[in-house]
Amino acid sequence: MRVYVPTTLAALAQAHPDGALEQSAAYAVTPALREWYVSDDLEELEYAALVRAAQSSLRLLAADPGAPRRRVVVALDVPDKAVQPFAGDEYQDQASLGRVSLAAPVQLAKAAAVHADADEQEVTADVAAAVGAITAADAGDADAQFSVDGAEDHELLWFATQEIAGLIG
Repeated sequence: MRVYVPTTLAALAQAHPDGALEQSAAYAVTPALREWYVSDDLEELEYAALVRAAQSSLRLLAADPGAPRRRVVVALDVPDKAVQPFAGDEYQDQASLGRVSLAAPVQLAKAAAVHADADEQEVTADVAAAVGAITAADAGDADAQFSVDGAEDHELLWFATQEIAGLIG
């Protein structure tokens, strides 16, 4: 199963020497995500899971004021048994759609790719604005949601695992 693990550049840098990312929350194509998007196109559904993980990365950035303002998602394939359903109600709110839990730390050596925002002033400014607005957006503030959507206007770039050192350097 392909899962998308939200993280930050700071957490990725901390995990890189050891090769394990201590993050149990991830996003994947779940029945609830399929139902919400009403699509049978696996690529579309995986993209939706990636976007959910990128939104979760914003929440991680909000919790770490010192982390560079770039969303980061690690994509990897894991055995189905390594993925557990989200303990809460996946239908509770949009932020939970596609959420799953991982039974073990993410081994970076097994990652298929890393997706991250470009290191450009416009992108980091939009991500910083989204980080500042994410809590209010989660509470239903439409203006704050507009700021969060501004970050989503920027596509995450694809990086091979061999490029992690350059990404965090």
